[in-house]
Amino acid sequence: MTMYRILGKRGRITIPFEIRQRVGFSYNDVLSFSESADGKSVTVTREKICDNCKGVAVREQPAEVSLFDFLNSLTPEQQRAALVHLSVQWAQRQTKI
Repeated sequence: MTMYRILGKRGRITIPFEIRQRVGFSYNDVLSFSESADGKSVTVTREKICDNCKGVAVREQPAEVSLFDFLNSLTPEQQRAALVHLSVQWAQRQTKI
Protein backbone atom coordinates (compact mmCIF):
# COMPACT_ATOMS: atom_id res chain seq x y z
CA MET A 1 0.00 0.00 0.00
CA THR A 2 1.34 3.42 -0.92
CA MET A 3 0.65 6.44 1.28
CA TYR A 4 1.44 10.02 0.36
CA ARG A 5 2.31 12.93 2.61
CA ILE A 6 3.25 16.50 1.69
CA LEU A 7 6.59 17.85 2.88
CA GLY A 8 5.91 21.06 4.82
CA LYS A 9 7.71 24.34 4.21
CA ARG A 10 9.88 23.70 7.28
CA GLY A 11 10.90 20.29 5.94
CA ARG A 12 8.61 18.35 8.26
CA ILE A 13 6.54 15.31 7.45
CA THR A 14 4.33 13.03 9.52
CA ILE A 15 4.95 9.30 9.35
CA PRO A 16 1.48 7.78 8.88
CA PHE A 17 -0.02 6.29 12.05
CA GLU A 18 -0.52 2.87 10.41
CA ILE A 19 3.18 2.66 9.55
CA ARG A 20 4.32 3.90 12.99
CA GLN A 21 2.10 1.29 14.61
CA ARG A 22 3.27 -1.60 12.38
CA VAL A 23 6.96 -0.68 12.67
CA GLY A 24 6.69 0.07 16.38
CA PHE A 25 7.81 3.71 16.36
CA SER A 26 6.87 5.46 19.60
CA TYR A 27 6.95 8.97 21.02
CA ASN A 28 10.53 10.10 21.75
CA ASP A 29 12.14 7.33 19.67
CA VAL A 30 15.46 8.35 18.12
CA LEU A 31 15.32 7.91 14.36
CA SER A 32 18.21 7.91 11.88
CA PHE A 33 17.91 8.74 8.18
CA SER A 34 20.07 7.14 5.48
CA GLU A 35 20.07 8.26 1.87
CA SER A 36 20.20 5.61 -0.84
CA ALA A 37 23.14 5.53 -3.26
CA ASP A 38 21.04 7.00 -6.07
CA GLY A 39 19.77 9.81 -3.82
CA LYS A 40 16.11 9.05 -4.58
CA SER A 41 15.02 7.41 -1.35
CA VAL A 42 15.59 7.55 2.39
CA THR A 43 15.55 4.75 4.96
CA VAL A 44 14.32 5.58 8.45
CA THR A 45 15.63 3.43 11.32
CA ARG A 46 14.80 3.47 15.02
CA GLU A 47 18.03 3.67 17.02
CA LYS A 48 18.87 2.57 20.53
CA ILE A 49 20.85 5.34 22.17
CA CYS A 50 22.13 5.13 25.73
CA ASP A 51 25.23 5.72 27.79
CA ASN A 52 26.86 2.53 29.07
CA CYS A 53 24.21 0.15 27.71
CA LYS A 54 26.01 -2.93 29.07
CA GLY A 55 24.28 -4.35 32.09
CA VAL A 56 21.22 -2.14 31.68
CA ALA A 57 18.03 -4.14 31.74
CA VAL A 58 15.69 -3.26 28.89
CA ARG A 59 12.10 -3.13 30.01
CA GLU A 60 9.74 -4.25 27.29
CA GLN A 61 6.71 -2.02 26.90
CA PRO A 62 3.41 -3.57 25.86
CA ALA A 63 2.33 -2.59 22.35
CA GLU A 64 -0.83 -0.97 23.67
CA VAL A 65 -1.62 0.19 27.18
CA SER A 66 -5.05 1.32 28.27
CA LEU A 67 -5.36 4.66 30.00
CA PHE A 68 -6.67 2.87 33.09
CA ASP A 69 -3.61 0.56 33.22
CA PHE A 70 -1.27 3.48 32.60
CA LEU A 71 -2.75 5.54 35.43
CA ASN A 72 -2.66 2.54 37.78
CA SER A 73 1.03 2.05 37.01
CA LEU A 74 1.86 5.54 38.32
CA THR A 75 2.98 6.26 41.85
CA PRO A 76 0.45 8.05 44.07
CA GLU A 77 2.40 11.31 43.61
CA GLN A 78 2.33 10.91 39.82
CA GLN A 79 -1.40 10.11 39.90
CA ARG A 80 -2.03 13.27 41.94
CA ALA A 81 0.02 15.36 39.49
CA ALA A 82 -1.93 13.87 36.56
CA LEU A 83 -5.23 14.62 38.29
CA VAL A 84 -4.22 18.22 39.00
CA HIS A 85 -3.00 18.71 35.42
CA LEU A 86 -6.16 17.26 33.88
CA SER A 87 -8.39 19.23 36.27
CA VAL A 88 -6.70 22.49 35.26
CA GLN A 89 -7.01 21.59 31.57
CA TRP A 90 -10.69 20.76 31.99
CA ALA A 91 -11.38 23.99 33.92
CA GLN A 92 -9.66 26.09 31.26
CA ARG A 93 -11.79 24.48 28.53
CA GLN A 94 -14.97 25.08 30.52
CA THR A 95 -14.24 28.82 30.80
CA LYS A 96 -13.74 29.07 27.02
CA ILE A 97 -17.15 27.56 26.24
